[in-house]
Amino acid sequence: MKVTIVEVAKAANVSVATVSRVINGNYPVKEETKQKVLKIIQELEYTPNIQARDLIKQQSSTVGVVVPSINNMFFPSVVDGIEKYFDSTQYSLFLCTTNHDKDKEIARINELIARNVAGIIVIDPNLENCKSKFYDNISKSTPVVFVNGYNTSSNISSVSNDETSGARMVIEYLFENSHRDILFIRGEKSYSYDVKEKVYRDVMSEINNLHEEYIINIGYGNSIETVNKTTEECVKILDSNKKISAVFACNDLMGIGIINACKKLNKKIPEDLSVIGYDNIELSEIVEPHLTTVDQNMFLLGENAATLLIEKIENGNKYSKKIILNNELIIRNT
Repeated sequence: MKVTIVEVAKAANVSVATVSRVINGNYPVKEETKQKVLKIIQELEYTPNIQARDLIKQQSSTVGVVVPSINNMFFPSVVDGIEKYFDSTQYSLFLCTTNHDKDKEIARINELIARNVAGIIVIDPNLENCKSKFYDNISKSTPVVFVNGYNTSSNISSVSNDETSGARMVIEYLFENSHRDILFIRGEKSYSYDVKEKVYRDVMSEINNLHEEYIINIGYGNSIETVNKTTEECVKILDSNKKISAVFACNDLMGIGIINACKKLNKKIPEDLSVIGYDNIELSEIVEPHLTTVDQNMFLLGENAATLLIEKIENGNKYSKKIILNNELIIRNT
């Protein structure tokens, strides 16, 4: 039978309130008493009832984190930053995945609200859901933070990388290496991809060399299928268009797919084709040749998102803030 807080208090010869204070650390307790209570907790193998504690405090100690996928290491790396921050707090995480489905994303958010979470962090929220004002309505009563998402709401805090400057940095670096015919690979239904494509279109238009056929949408961009689909599409276009000398991929999984395509076509990288990815996931440094990419500060994105959510929770969801992080071009072998 599970040990109760009443039994712990009786064994330690203190009040239930004292045991609660030791567990929660919210009121000072004499060091001698604290150590005695902790010793009893260990001996009896007592586990606090989190739901009961939340009811007493009238505030949930759980925060929700929603991600499109866990197959792309970008998302787990961001979650790692979130988790590390919350390790030093009273909050625990409830992680949900949506498989890039906008309806499933809405369902997951509603489930988290039904669980009375203290707040929600949404990584790469679905663009349609953002534009439909779904999150605007939710954020009026529940603290919400976006990571790399489309956000025009004054109720929602956000942290993102400056992907506009990051994308321009990629293309300008390719220009510096004498590339003009640059293939652009993206996925669908993501604000992040839209930002990069706009930069690509603007910059290529500036040099009067924008070709619509050089913009390839491979569908959902965060799974093993992303690599295979990119390989398949790039084999076709690189085999039929010999002018293309470089590829800008919107994430590293796509970049790896391009490397695989070059192997199928017996193209040497970077001699025959230069490739730049985006995100700097661990795979980018493992694949051969090592992928040149843009570091999105994934851990910092998560850490800052957690900080913003705590601020909103502690201030009664009254204030919102936007944080924009800088990117860094990681030059490797492609």
